[in-house]
Formats: sequence, structure tokens, C-alpha cells
Amino acid sequence: MHHFSYKNGTLHAEDVSLVTLAEKFGTPFYCYSTATLERHYQVLADAFGELDALICFAVKANSNQAVLATMAQMGSGMDVVSEGELRRARAAGVSADKIIFAGVGKTRDEIAFALKENILGFNVESEPELHALSDIASSLGVTANVALRVNPDVDAKTHEKISTGKAENKFGIPFERARELYAAARDLPGIEATGIHMHIGSQITDLDPFRHAFKLMRELVLALRLDGHVLHHLDIGGGLGVPYRGAIDEPPAPTEYAKVVSEAFGDLGLKIVLEPGRMIAGNAGVLVSRTLFSKREGKRTFTIVDGAMNDLLRPTLYEAHHDIWPVQERASDAPLIEQDLVGPVCETGDYLARGRALPSLAAGDLFAVMTAGAYGAVMASTYNSRPLVPEILVKGSSYAVVRPRQSYEQLLDLDQLPPWLS
Repeated sequence: MHHFSYKNGTLHAEDVSLVTLAEKFGTPFYCYSTATLERHYQVLADAFGELDALICFAVKANSNQAVLATMAQMGSGMDVVSEGELRRARAAGVSADKIIFAGVGKTRDEIAFALKENILGFNVESEPELHALSDIASSLGVTANVALRVNPDVDAKTHEKISTGKAENKFGIPFERARELYAAARDLPGIEATGIHMHIGSQITDLDPFRHAFKLMRELVLALRLDGHVLHHLDIGGGLGVPYRGAIDEPPAPTEYAKVVSEAFGDLGLKIVLEPGRMIAGNAGVLVSRTLFSKREGKRTFTIVDGAMNDLLRPTLYEAHHDIWPVQERASDAPLIEQDLVGPVCETGDYLARGRALPSLAAGDLFAVMTAGAYGAVMASTYNSRPLVPEILVKGSSYAVVRPRQSYEQLLDLDQLPPWLS
């Protein structure tokens, strides 16, 4: 569910007209709904209410400070994968003891910074990382709480670029080596193995891969306890999908997911850590763009718009589908035209939708790219020297720019000439 709907024929974010925002701030822009962010967090929290659970929002999905602060006010922890994300979480008011540092390529400086912040713990992805963490923690005179990320070799049945739990993926340690590496961790100075971590992928719409992976994790918990390890938490990652195409890829309800988790781990006495990102932020945001021109070449209709792949990379990177809603509502019997919505960037891959049956979009018409609140603005770039677009947060009838449109002067000021060219 989200809080974008037509009111008097115009698409609104909660009680704010997207036409109003476009007229005031120009296009393209991202718009986020506070009510949707809060509802999605609360629905997940309620689903896991009978378990001892900590929800850590995945900052990589949407790192805008206003979004993170909204999550922090709801009581969320944070899952971070870089020092920059850790700094964002702390700046948004998240206490260090609710932050998990994940990621396959942590640098020594990042590890040291996180240790000095006294975060909740590290999800360790490899044996070399474990030894590096031991070395750095020992040199600082502190102890690092760790959970080894175990790769269960489970196919999440999702896009190959966001599948993370198979043997050929770069993430985690092999399931078969887990007990060996937990034994090694027990003997390392500056290390306390307090948990287990897994994450098998993103945009998962079938609970069976979770069931398979959870069965393996349960076996591992019991085996490690037999080995004498004292575990406090199990981090099951994120991955639950969102309905980019409505009922076609409708994910399971959080209550169904929580039931599967409870059946697998409810009797183990472990805190369950979750790392949702997309399922909270995805439907909470849209990208609003404007039509520039339309042209027909052979059998194809190209609708040229001011939003581009540098603003929203998902369609060309993942062949991702995002529903397109005209900002001005069309009649239910309005004729549909198969068209490609393409942007100004000089790449054939620069498109927001391809071969899509949509109402005719004339020059100046506004439309919203739906379900763009996750992996949208965070993956944007200034390719073709296009400034980053603004982000706007709505709450009821109020709205605020939470990241202003980058000016051309700011874009140019990022570069510096060497002395011989000055």
C-alpha cells in the first residue's frame, strides 16, 4: 500500500498535488510519502511483535537524511555498508547500539571508525576480514561483536544482479566452513562472535527460498551451540519484495514472512535482526518527470522525457519494470499507445519504460514513475553533466525539499584545475 492517489483528477502525494510540486520545483524530482514510510515500518514491526526483533533499515535503499530521521523516530536501527552510511545513520539520530555494519569490502579505516563509534556489531564476510577486524580491535583495546555472514547456496529466484546467497556470489562464507570459522573466531583477540548473519537476495516474492535458508541456519545454530558457542542474535537480512507490477509480483505479507521466521527460530531464544530497505521505502517514493517531445520512427513511438537513466538507473541496470501514472488522470477508456519513455542521455539504454501501453503523453504532460523510493536517488549520477534532481518529503498537506536540486555551479565546483591549467 502507498499514499499516492488521484484527487479531483490530479495525482497527489498524501494531500499534496504533484502538479503543485512540479510548478514550484521543476522536473524531474523525487517525492517521498511520510505516511507510507511510517506505515510500512509499523506493519513489519507489528508482524514481528511476538518475537524479540530489531528492525535495521537498509540505508543503501534510501539514504536521504529526512528518510533516515523518519525511520529513527519510528524506533528503527540501521544496516550500513560504508562509513558514509554509518555517518548518515548517526547524523539522523540513530544510536550506535542499533547499527549493524555489513558489506563485503570494509576498509581498515572504516572498521576503525565503526569500532570507535561502538556500534552493535559487524557482519563479517570472509576469513581475511575477520583477521583484519581482530587486528584493528586489538590495537584499539576494544572488542568487536561479530556475526559471520553464512552463504547457504540458496537460489532466491530473483534477478541475477541482486541474488546474494548462491555459491557463485561474492558474499559471505560457505555454509560448509561456518563451524570452522566460528572456532577460529573464538580464539582471536578482540573478537566476540555473538550472532549469525545471512542474506540471500533482494526483491524476493516467494517464501520457499527463505524456508530453505532458514532450515540451514537453524541447523547451524544448533551445531554451534553444541560446539560451545553462545549466540545472542540471528540476522536474517532483508530481501522481501515489493509489487512493482501490482498482482503480477505481489510479495507475501509481512505476517506470512514473520510466521515462517517464527516457525524456524521462535524456540531458539535468539534476537532476530531484520534488514529491510526496499519493502519500506520502495512504494514510498515516485519520480515525477515531464514529457518533452514525441516522435514515431517506423513502428516505434518514442516519448522523450526530462527524466533519464542517471536519475533512475533501475530500468536499464536490472531491466526493471516501474508502473507509469499520468499526473492528470485519464479516462478508463482512454486509448493506449505502445511507447518507449526515453530520456536525454546519449545511451540507447536511457529509458524509464519500453514497449509500454500507456495513454498518449503530449509535450508538457507530467507523469510519475511509481515505486521509486528505493534504489532511485541513491543510485543517481551526474552522467552527461546532468545535475542531481531534488528530493521532496511530504507529510499530510505539508512538504519540504529534503535535498535541493544541484546547480550547475555546484556541479562545476566539484572539479579543480591543476596549477598548470589555472
